[in-house]
Amino acid sequence: MYAKLYSSSVLGIDGYIVEVEVDISNGLPVFDLVGLPDSAVRESRERVRAAVKNSDCQFPLQRITTNLAPADLKKEGSSFDLAIAVGVLIASGQVAGEGMEKTLLIGELALDGMLRPLAGVLSMVMAGVAGGFNRVILPASNATEARLVDGMEVIPVSSLQETVAFLRGEWLPEPNGADTPASTEAEPPLDDFADVRGQAHVKRAMEVAAAGMHNLLFIGPPGSGKTMLARRLPSVLPEMTTEESLEVTKVMSIAGHLARRGRLVTRRPFRSPHHTISQAGLIGGGSTPKPGEVSLSHRGVLFLDEMPEFSKSALEVLRQPLEDREVTVARARAVLTFPAEFMLVGSMNPCPCGYFGYEEDRDCTCTHQQVRRYRSKLSGPLLDRIDIHVEVPRVDYQTLSSTQKGESSATIRERVARAHAIQAERYQGTRILHNSAMPPSFIRSHCRLDSESRDLLQQSFDTLGLSARAHDRILKLARTIADLAGKEKIDASHVAEAIQYRTLDRKWWE
Repeated sequence: MYAKLYSSSVLGIDGYIVEVEVDISNGLPVFDLVGLPDSAVRESRERVRAAVKNSDCQFPLQRITTNLAPADLKKEGSSFDLAIAVGVLIASGQVAGEGMEKTLLIGELALDGMLRPLAGVLSMVMAGVAGGFNRVILPASNATEARLVDGMEVIPVSSLQETVAFLRGEWLPEPNGADTPASTEAEPPLDDFADVRGQAHVKRAMEVAAAGMHNLLFIGPPGSGKTMLARRLPSVLPEMTTEESLEVTKVMSIAGHLARRGRLVTRRPFRSPHHTISQAGLIGGGSTPKPGEVSLSHRGVLFLDEMPEFSKSALEVLRQPLEDREVTVARARAVLTFPAEFMLVGSMNPCPCGYFGYEEDRDCTCTHQQVRRYRSKLSGPLLDRIDIHVEVPRVDYQTLSSTQKGESSATIRERVARAHAIQAERYQGTRILHNSAMPPSFIRSHCRLDSESRDLLQQSFDTLGLSARAHDRILKLARTIADLAGKEKIDASHVAEAIQYRTLDRKWWE
Protein backbone atom coordinates (compact mmCIF):
# COMPACT_ATOMS: atom_id res chain seq x y z
CA MET A 1 0.00 0.00 0.00
CA TYR A 2 0.98 3.63 -0.51
CA ALA A 3 0.62 6.79 1.61
CA LYS A 4 1.63 10.39 1.02
CA LEU A 5 1.92 12.97 3.79
CA TYR A 6 3.60 16.34 4.22
CA SER A 7 6.21 17.56 6.66
CA SER A 8 8.56 20.51 6.88
CA SER A 9 12.11 21.44 7.81
CA VAL A 10 14.35 24.51 7.78
CA LEU A 11 16.92 25.62 5.24
CA GLY A 12 18.80 28.68 6.46
CA ILE A 13 16.08 30.67 8.23
CA ASP A 14 13.20 29.67 5.96
CA GLY A 15 11.03 26.61 6.16
CA TYR A 16 10.31 24.34 3.19
CA ILE A 17 7.70 21.65 2.55
CA VAL A 18 8.69 18.00 2.06
CA GLU A 19 6.50 15.24 0.65
CA VAL A 20 6.82 12.05 2.68
CA GLU A 21 5.89 9.03 0.52
CA VAL A 22 5.66 5.58 2.10
CA ASP A 23 5.24 2.38 0.12
CA ILE A 24 4.83 -1.08 1.72
CA SER A 25 5.24 -4.14 -0.47
CA ASN A 26 5.88 -7.85 -0.09
CA GLY A 27 9.46 -8.92 0.39
CA LEU A 28 12.14 -9.19 3.02
CA PRO A 29 11.57 -6.84 6.01
CA VAL A 30 13.68 -3.85 4.99
CA PHE A 31 13.18 -0.17 5.87
CA ASP A 32 14.69 1.98 3.10
CA LEU A 33 14.83 5.77 3.33
CA VAL A 34 15.67 7.74 0.16
CA GLY A 35 15.56 11.38 -0.93
CA LEU A 36 19.03 12.62 0.04
CA PRO A 37 18.68 12.30 3.84
CA ASP A 38 21.49 13.26 6.22
CA SER A 39 22.57 11.07 9.13
CA ALA A 40 19.93 12.48 11.52
CA VAL A 41 17.17 11.69 9.01
CA ARG A 42 18.54 8.18 8.29
CA GLU A 43 18.54 7.44 12.01
CA SER A 44 14.81 8.17 12.07
CA ARG A 45 14.21 4.61 10.82
CA GLU A 46 15.23 3.20 14.19
CA ARG A 47 13.34 5.87 16.13
CA VAL A 48 10.18 5.25 14.08
CA ARG A 49 10.43 1.47 14.42
CA ALA A 50 10.74 1.62 18.22
CA ALA A 51 8.11 4.38 18.60
CA VAL A 52 5.51 2.46 16.58
CA LYS A 53 6.04 -0.72 18.62
CA ASN A 54 5.85 1.20 21.91
CA SER A 55 2.64 3.02 20.88
CA ASP A 56 0.45 -0.13 20.80
CA CYS A 57 0.73 -0.36 17.01
CA GLN A 58 2.18 -3.04 14.73
CA PHE A 59 5.32 -2.34 12.75
CA PRO A 60 4.88 -4.18 9.42
CA LEU A 61 7.43 -6.92 8.69
CA GLN A 62 7.52 -6.12 4.96
CA ARG A 63 9.58 -4.06 2.57
CA ILE A 64 9.09 -0.36 3.45
CA THR A 65 10.35 2.36 1.13
CA THR A 66 10.13 5.97 2.24
CA ASN A 67 10.91 8.82 -0.13
CA LEU A 68 11.45 12.44 0.90
CA ALA A 69 10.74 14.78 -2.01
CA PRO A 70 12.11 16.89 -3.62
CA ALA A 71 14.83 14.29 -3.98
CA ASP A 72 17.54 16.76 -5.07
CA LEU A 73 17.42 18.78 -1.82
CA LYS A 74 19.39 17.45 1.13
CA LYS A 75 17.10 16.75 4.10
CA GLU A 76 18.45 17.61 7.55
CA GLY A 77 17.12 17.37 11.08
CA SER A 78 14.63 15.17 12.90
CA SER A 79 11.35 16.94 12.09
CA PHE A 80 10.22 14.18 9.66
CA ASP A 81 9.87 11.44 12.32
CA LEU A 82 6.17 11.96 12.97
CA ALA A 83 5.23 12.08 9.28
CA ILE A 84 7.23 8.92 8.51
CA ALA A 85 5.66 7.03 11.43
CA VAL A 86 2.11 8.07 10.51
CA GLY A 87 2.85 7.24 6.86
CA VAL A 88 3.87 3.71 7.84
CA LEU A 89 0.64 3.29 9.86
CA ILE A 90 -1.54 4.61 7.02
CA ALA A 91 0.20 2.46 4.37
CA SER A 92 -0.20 -0.63 6.57
CA GLY A 93 -3.93 0.05 7.05
CA GLN A 94 -3.82 0.82 10.78
CA VAL A 95 -4.92 4.45 10.34
CA ALA A 96 -7.19 6.02 7.71
CA GLY A 97 -5.44 8.49 5.48
CA GLU A 98 -8.32 10.62 4.25
CA GLY A 99 -8.23 14.40 4.62
CA MET A 100 -4.45 14.72 5.06
CA GLU A 101 -3.79 16.69 1.86
CA LYS A 102 -3.62 20.05 3.67
CA THR A 103 -2.07 18.81 6.93
CA LEU A 104 1.57 19.14 8.04
CA LEU A 105 3.07 16.64 10.48
CA ILE A 106 6.15 17.89 12.34
CA GLY A 107 7.91 16.26 15.26
CA GLU A 108 10.86 14.23 16.57
CA LEU A 109 10.00 10.89 18.14
CA ALA A 110 11.54 9.38 21.24
CA LEU A 111 11.86 5.59 21.39
CA ASP A 112 8.80 5.37 23.67
CA GLY A 113 6.67 7.29 21.16
CA MET A 114 6.73 10.64 22.94
CA LEU A 115 7.29 13.80 20.88
CA ARG A 116 10.22 16.09 21.56
CA PRO A 117 10.17 19.87 20.85
CA LEU A 118 11.90 21.23 17.76
CA ALA A 119 13.76 24.42 16.89
CA GLY A 120 12.53 26.48 13.94
CA VAL A 121 8.83 25.56 14.16
CA LEU A 122 7.82 29.17 13.43
CA SER A 123 9.56 29.06 10.02
CA MET A 124 8.05 25.65 9.22
CA VAL A 125 4.51 26.79 9.98
CA MET A 126 4.99 30.01 7.99
CA ALA A 127 6.13 27.88 5.03
CA GLY A 128 3.01 25.74 5.49
CA VAL A 129 0.70 28.74 5.35
CA ALA A 130 2.51 30.01 2.24
CA GLY A 131 2.08 26.54 0.68
CA GLY A 132 -1.68 26.47 1.24
CA PHE A 133 -1.79 24.15 4.27
CA ASN A 134 -4.41 24.83 6.94
CA ARG A 135 -3.59 22.34 9.71
CA VAL A 136 -0.44 21.26 11.50
CA ILE A 137 0.08 18.40 13.97
CA LEU A 138 3.15 18.99 16.12
CA PRO A 139 4.59 18.55 19.65
CA ALA A 140 2.48 20.22 22.33
CA SER A 141 5.52 22.16 23.59
CA ASN A 142 5.75 23.91 20.18
CA ALA A 143 2.05 24.73 19.90
CA THR A 144 2.19 28.25 21.34
CA GLU A 145 5.01 29.17 18.97
CA ALA A 146 3.05 27.79 16.00
CA ARG A 147 0.02 29.91 16.94
CA LEU A 148 2.04 33.07 16.33
CA VAL A 149 1.25 32.46 12.65
CA ASP A 150 -2.28 33.30 11.48
CA GLY A 151 -4.22 31.00 9.18
CA MET A 152 -3.12 27.63 10.60
CA GLU A 153 -5.11 25.25 12.82
CA VAL A 154 -2.69 23.88 15.41
CA ILE A 155 -3.19 20.35 16.77
CA PRO A 156 -0.84 19.84 19.75
CA VAL A 157 0.01 16.21 20.56
CA SER A 158 2.39 14.78 23.11
CA SER A 159 3.00 11.34 21.58
CA LEU A 160 2.54 9.14 18.52
CA GLN A 161 -0.21 7.28 20.37
CA GLU A 162 -2.11 10.55 20.85
CA THR A 163 -1.62 11.39 17.16
CA VAL A 164 -3.08 8.02 16.12
CA ALA A 165 -6.05 8.52 18.45
CA PHE A 166 -6.70 11.94 16.90
CA LEU A 167 -6.55 10.59 13.33
CA ARG A 168 -8.94 7.77 14.27
CA GLY A 169 -11.39 10.29 15.77
CA GLU A 170 -10.99 8.81 19.26
CA TRP A 171 -9.42 11.91 20.86
CA LEU A 172 -9.57 15.67 20.45
CA PRO A 173 -7.14 18.22 21.92
CA GLU A 174 -8.55 20.42 24.67
CA PRO A 175 -9.32 24.06 23.79
CA ASN A 176 -6.15 25.95 24.66
CA GLY A 177 -6.68 29.57 23.70
CA ALA A 178 -5.86 29.31 20.01
CA ASP A 179 -7.75 32.55 19.44
CA THR A 180 -6.01 34.51 22.20
CA PRO A 181 -3.42 37.14 21.20
CA ALA A 182 0.17 36.00 20.95
CA SER A 183 1.91 36.39 24.28
CA THR A 184 5.12 38.32 24.60
CA GLU A 185 8.38 37.37 26.22
CA ALA A 186 8.58 38.84 29.72
CA GLU A 187 12.02 40.32 30.39
CA PRO A 188 13.60 42.27 33.26
CA PRO A 189 13.74 46.08 32.99
CA LEU A 190 16.68 47.61 31.14
CA ASP A 191 19.37 49.77 32.73
CA ASP A 192 18.48 53.47 32.58
CA PHE A 193 20.53 56.41 31.28
CA ALA A 194 19.38 58.39 34.34
CA ASP A 195 21.97 56.48 36.39
CA VAL A 196 24.89 57.63 34.19
CA ARG A 197 26.94 60.47 35.64
CA GLY A 198 28.58 62.89 33.20
CA GLN A 199 29.49 61.78 29.67
CA ALA A 200 26.94 64.18 28.12
CA HIS A 201 28.64 64.20 24.71
CA VAL A 202 28.79 60.39 24.65
CA LYS A 203 25.08 60.12 25.46
CA ARG A 204 24.35 62.58 22.67
CA ALA A 205 26.34 60.44 20.22
CA MET A 206 24.42 57.37 21.37
CA GLU A 207 21.11 59.18 20.84
CA VAL A 208 22.13 60.07 17.29
CA ALA A 209 23.25 56.49 16.66
CA ALA A 210 19.94 55.11 17.98
CA ALA A 211 17.89 57.59 15.96
CA GLY A 212 19.37 56.44 12.64
CA MET A 213 20.62 52.94 13.65
CA HIS A 214 24.20 54.06 12.93
CA ASN A 215 27.26 51.99 13.87
CA LEU A 216 29.18 53.31 16.87
CA LEU A 217 32.71 52.95 18.28
CA PHE A 218 33.79 53.94 21.82
CA ILE A 219 37.46 54.74 22.47
CA GLY A 220 38.70 55.36 26.00
CA PRO A 221 40.81 54.13 28.93
CA PRO A 222 39.79 51.22 31.17
CA GLY A 223 37.02 52.05 33.63
CA SER A 224 35.66 55.03 31.70
CA GLY A 225 32.25 53.39 31.29
CA LYS A 226 32.30 52.15 27.67
CA THR A 227 30.63 48.80 28.41
CA MET A 228 28.21 50.33 30.91
CA LEU A 229 27.07 52.87 28.32
CA ALA A 230 26.75 50.31 25.52
CA ARG A 231 24.51 48.08 27.65
CA ARG A 232 22.11 50.98 28.11
CA LEU A 233 21.67 51.53 24.37
CA PRO A 234 18.68 49.13 24.02
CA SER A 235 16.78 51.23 26.59
CA VAL A 236 16.49 54.14 24.11
CA LEU A 237 15.55 52.06 21.07
CA PRO A 238 11.82 52.06 20.17
CA GLU A 239 9.85 48.82 20.38
CA MET A 240 9.80 46.68 17.28
CA THR A 241 6.80 46.49 15.00
CA THR A 242 4.87 43.20 14.79
CA GLU A 243 6.63 42.38 11.52
CA GLU A 244 10.06 43.02 13.04
CA SER A 245 9.15 40.94 16.11
CA LEU A 246 8.20 37.98 13.91
CA GLU A 247 11.49 38.30 12.00
CA VAL A 248 13.53 38.28 15.22
CA THR A 249 11.47 35.49 16.78
CA LYS A 250 11.95 33.42 13.62
CA VAL A 251 15.75 33.74 13.78
CA MET A 252 15.82 33.04 17.52
CA SER A 253 13.58 29.99 17.05
CA ILE A 254 15.85 28.47 14.39
CA ALA A 255 18.93 29.06 16.54
CA GLY A 256 17.16 27.57 19.58
CA HIS A 257 17.66 30.79 21.57
CA LEU A 258 14.07 31.55 22.56
CA ALA A 259 14.07 31.98 26.33
CA ARG A 260 10.53 30.58 26.42
CA ARG A 261 8.98 28.74 23.49
CA GLY A 262 6.01 30.44 21.89
CA ARG A 263 6.78 33.90 23.25
CA LEU A 264 6.94 36.69 20.71
CA VAL A 265 10.19 38.65 21.11
CA THR A 266 9.35 42.35 21.37
CA ARG A 267 12.60 43.70 22.79
CA ARG A 268 15.37 44.43 20.32
CA PRO A 269 18.22 41.90 20.61
CA PHE A 270 21.45 42.84 22.34
CA ARG A 271 24.23 40.35 21.63
CA SER A 272 27.69 40.55 23.17
CA PRO A 273 29.89 37.61 22.03
CA HIS A 274 33.25 36.83 23.61
CA HIS A 275 36.35 37.87 21.68
CA THR A 276 37.36 34.22 21.12
CA ILE A 277 34.38 33.69 18.79
CA SER A 278 35.13 32.12 15.40
CA GLN A 279 34.26 33.54 12.01
CA ALA A 280 31.41 31.04 11.61
CA GLY A 281 30.08 31.86 15.07
CA LEU A 282 30.10 35.57 14.27
CA ILE A 283 28.89 35.55 10.68
CA GLY A 284 27.04 32.22 10.50
CA GLY A 285 27.70 29.08 8.51
CA GLY A 286 29.07 25.68 9.43
CA SER A 287 28.53 22.31 7.73
CA THR A 288 24.83 22.76 8.46
CA PRO A 289 24.56 26.56 8.05
CA LYS A 290 23.13 28.29 11.10
CA PRO A 291 22.66 32.00 11.90
CA GLY A 292 25.65 33.70 13.50
CA GLU A 293 25.76 36.56 15.98
CA VAL A 294 25.17 39.17 13.27
CA SER A 295 21.84 37.49 12.43
CA LEU A 296 20.93 36.92 16.08
CA SER A 297 21.39 40.71 16.42
CA HIS A 298 18.93 41.37 13.57
CA ARG A 299 16.89 44.54 14.28
CA GLY A 300 19.01 45.10 17.38
CA VAL A 301 22.56 45.69 18.64
CA LEU A 302 25.75 43.66 18.23
CA PHE A 303 28.23 44.79 20.90
CA LEU A 304 31.89 43.85 20.47
CA ASP A 305 33.66 44.71 23.70
CA GLU A 306 37.40 45.26 23.29
CA MET A 307 37.28 44.97 19.50
CA PRO A 308 41.06 44.64 18.93
CA GLU A 309 41.00 41.46 21.04
CA PHE A 310 38.88 39.76 18.36
CA SER A 311 40.83 38.04 15.59
CA LYS A 312 41.43 40.28 12.60
CA SER A 313 39.86 37.71 10.27
CA ALA A 314 36.66 37.69 12.36
CA LEU A 315 36.45 41.48 12.28
CA GLU A 316 37.05 41.67 8.53
CA VAL A 317 34.14 39.34 7.73
CA LEU A 318 31.86 41.98 9.26
CA ARG A 319 32.47 44.26 6.29
CA GLN A 320 30.01 42.52 3.95
CA PRO A 321 27.02 42.36 6.35
CA LEU A 322 27.64 45.94 7.48
CA GLU A 323 27.38 47.06 3.85
CA ASP A 324 24.72 44.67 2.49
CA ARG A 325 22.76 44.13 5.73
CA GLU A 326 22.55 40.42 5.03
CA VAL A 327 24.88 37.41 5.09
CA THR A 328 25.26 35.06 2.13
CA VAL A 329 26.58 31.57 2.85
CA ALA A 330 27.40 29.50 -0.24
CA ARG A 331 27.42 25.70 -0.10
CA ALA A 332 27.68 23.10 -2.85
CA ARG A 333 23.92 22.45 -2.95
CA ALA A 334 22.49 25.79 -1.84
CA VAL A 335 23.20 29.47 -1.34
CA LEU A 336 21.61 30.68 1.89
CA THR A 337 20.91 34.24 2.96
CA PHE A 338 20.58 35.27 6.61
CA PRO A 339 19.24 38.68 7.67
CA ALA A 340 21.74 41.04 9.33
CA GLU A 341 20.07 44.42 9.82
CA PHE A 342 21.89 45.32 13.05
CA MET A 343 23.66 48.22 14.74
CA LEU A 344 27.33 47.50 15.44
CA VAL A 345 28.63 48.98 18.69
CA GLY A 346 32.29 48.45 19.54
CA SER A 347 34.59 49.53 22.31
CA MET A 348 38.38 49.66 22.55
CA ASN A 349 41.25 51.10 24.52
CA PRO A 350 43.68 53.50 22.80
CA CYS A 351 46.52 50.99 23.34
CA PRO A 352 47.14 47.55 24.94
CA CYS A 353 47.64 48.99 28.45
CA GLY A 354 44.78 51.44 27.88
CA TYR A 355 46.40 54.72 28.92
CA PHE A 356 47.90 56.16 25.75
CA GLY A 357 46.99 59.87 25.66
CA TYR A 358 45.88 59.85 29.32
CA GLU A 359 49.23 60.47 31.01
CA GLU A 360 47.61 62.65 33.69
CA ASP A 361 45.98 59.50 35.08
CA ARG A 362 48.65 56.92 34.46
CA ASP A 363 51.70 56.59 32.22
CA CYS A 364 51.36 54.43 29.12
CA THR A 365 53.77 51.47 29.20
CA CYS A 366 53.31 50.40 25.55
CA THR A 367 55.96 50.77 22.89
CA HIS A 368 55.15 52.54 19.64
CA GLN A 369 55.21 49.18 17.82
CA GLN A 370 52.76 47.61 20.30
CA VAL A 371 50.37 50.53 19.89
CA ARG A 372 50.47 50.29 16.08
CA ARG A 373 49.96 46.52 16.14
CA TYR A 374 47.01 46.89 18.52
CA ARG A 375 45.27 49.55 16.44
CA SER A 376 45.94 47.78 13.14
CA LYS A 377 43.40 45.11 14.14
CA LEU A 378 40.77 47.64 13.00
CA SER A 379 41.42 48.25 9.32
CA GLY A 380 40.58 51.43 7.48
CA PRO A 381 37.73 49.84 5.47
CA LEU A 382 36.13 48.55 8.69
CA LEU A 383 36.45 51.96 10.39
CA ASP A 384 34.86 53.59 7.36
CA ARG A 385 31.78 51.46 7.95
CA ILE A 386 31.45 52.70 11.54
CA ASP A 387 29.56 55.98 11.34
CA ILE A 388 30.34 57.42 14.79
CA HIS A 389 33.67 57.33 16.63
CA VAL A 390 33.41 58.90 20.07
CA GLU A 391 35.98 59.32 22.83
CA VAL A 392 34.90 58.24 26.33
CA PRO A 393 37.12 59.99 28.92
CA ARG A 394 37.45 59.12 32.59
CA VAL A 395 34.84 60.71 34.88
CA ASP A 396 36.21 62.80 37.76
CA TYR A 397 35.21 62.09 41.38
CA GLN A 398 33.07 65.20 41.76
CA THR A 399 30.88 64.20 38.80
CA LEU A 400 30.80 60.56 39.85
CA SER A 401 29.67 61.34 43.41
CA SER A 402 26.96 63.76 42.28
CA THR A 403 23.40 62.88 43.34
CA GLN A 404 21.85 64.70 40.41
CA LYS A 405 20.32 62.27 37.97
CA GLY A 406 20.71 62.61 34.22
CA GLU A 407 18.09 62.47 31.52
CA SER A 408 16.09 59.23 31.63
CA SER A 409 16.05 56.61 28.89
CA ALA A 410 12.31 57.14 28.45
CA THR A 411 12.82 60.82 27.55
CA ILE A 412 15.57 60.02 25.08
CA ARG A 413 13.51 57.17 23.62
CA GLU A 414 10.66 59.58 22.84
CA ARG A 415 12.98 61.72 20.69
CA VAL A 416 14.45 58.65 19.02
CA ALA A 417 10.96 57.29 18.30
CA ARG A 418 9.96 60.58 16.64
CA ALA A 419 13.05 60.40 14.43
CA HIS A 420 12.21 56.78 13.53
CA ALA A 421 8.67 57.86 12.62
CA ILE A 422 10.02 60.59 10.32
CA GLN A 423 12.25 58.03 8.59
CA ALA A 424 9.41 55.51 8.28
CA GLU A 425 7.31 58.12 6.50
CA ARG A 426 10.22 59.20 4.31
CA TYR A 427 11.03 55.68 3.13
CA GLN A 428 7.46 54.42 2.95
CA GLY A 429 7.04 51.88 0.16
CA THR A 430 10.74 50.89 0.17
CA ARG A 431 12.73 48.27 2.07
CA ILE A 432 14.71 51.02 3.84
CA LEU A 433 13.85 51.57 7.50
CA HIS A 434 16.53 53.97 8.76
CA ASN A 435 18.91 56.63 7.50
CA SER A 436 21.93 54.38 7.94
CA ALA A 437 20.60 52.10 5.16
CA MET A 438 20.19 54.83 2.54
CA PRO A 439 21.69 53.93 -0.86
CA PRO A 440 23.59 56.61 -2.85
CA SER A 441 20.54 57.52 -4.93
CA PHE A 442 18.56 58.32 -1.76
CA ILE A 443 21.46 60.32 -0.30
CA ARG A 444 21.38 62.66 -3.29
CA SER A 445 17.64 63.26 -2.94
CA HIS A 446 17.26 63.36 0.86
CA CYS A 447 20.57 64.90 1.98
CA ARG A 448 20.76 68.10 -0.02
CA LEU A 449 23.04 70.77 1.43
CA ASP A 450 23.02 74.55 1.17
CA SER A 451 26.17 76.39 0.08
CA GLU A 452 27.45 76.94 3.64
CA SER A 453 27.06 73.27 4.57
CA ARG A 454 28.62 72.16 1.29
CA ASP A 455 31.68 74.38 1.83
CA LEU A 456 32.11 73.06 5.37
CA LEU A 457 31.93 69.45 4.19
CA GLN A 458 34.36 70.09 1.32
CA GLN A 459 36.88 71.69 3.65
CA SER A 460 36.67 68.75 6.08
CA PHE A 461 36.86 66.24 3.24
CA ASP A 462 40.12 67.76 1.98
CA THR A 463 41.63 68.38 5.43
CA LEU A 464 40.87 64.96 6.95
CA GLY A 465 41.41 62.94 3.79
CA LEU A 466 38.04 61.23 4.08
CA SER A 467 37.00 58.43 1.74
CA ALA A 468 33.90 58.50 -0.47
CA ARG A 469 32.23 56.10 1.96
CA ALA A 470 33.01 58.41 4.91
CA HIS A 471 31.58 61.35 2.91
CA ASP A 472 28.28 59.49 2.42
CA ARG A 473 28.12 58.45 6.06
CA ILE A 474 28.60 62.05 7.20
CA LEU A 475 25.60 63.00 5.05
CA LYS A 476 23.53 60.18 6.56
CA LEU A 477 24.51 61.30 10.06
CA ALA A 478 23.61 64.90 9.25
CA ARG A 479 20.22 63.71 8.00
CA THR A 480 19.64 61.88 11.30
CA ILE A 481 20.70 64.89 13.38
CA ALA A 482 18.27 67.05 11.41
CA ASP A 483 15.52 64.49 11.99
CA LEU A 484 16.17 64.59 15.75
CA ALA A 485 15.82 68.35 15.60
CA GLY A 486 12.62 68.05 13.58
CA LYS A 487 14.18 69.92 10.65
CA GLU A 488 13.35 69.13 7.04
CA LYS A 489 16.53 70.73 5.70
CA ILE A 490 20.10 69.97 6.73
CA ASP A 491 22.02 73.05 7.86
CA ALA A 492 25.66 73.73 8.72
CA SER A 493 25.25 72.89 12.42
CA HIS A 494 24.01 69.40 11.55
CA VAL A 495 26.94 68.82 9.18
CA ALA A 496 29.42 70.14 11.77
CA GLU A 497 28.16 67.74 14.43
CA ALA A 498 28.29 64.85 11.95
CA ILE A 499 31.89 65.69 11.01
CA GLN A 500 33.08 65.72 14.61
CA TYR A 501 31.99 62.07 14.90
CA ARG A 502 34.44 61.18 12.10
CA THR A 503 37.60 62.80 13.48
CA LEU A 504 38.64 60.35 16.17
CA ASP A 505 39.82 57.73 13.70
CA ARG A 506 42.23 60.31 12.27
CA LYS A 507 43.46 61.26 15.74
CA TRP A 508 44.16 57.70 16.84
CA TRP A 509 45.27 56.24 13.51
CA GLU A 510 47.35 59.11 12.10
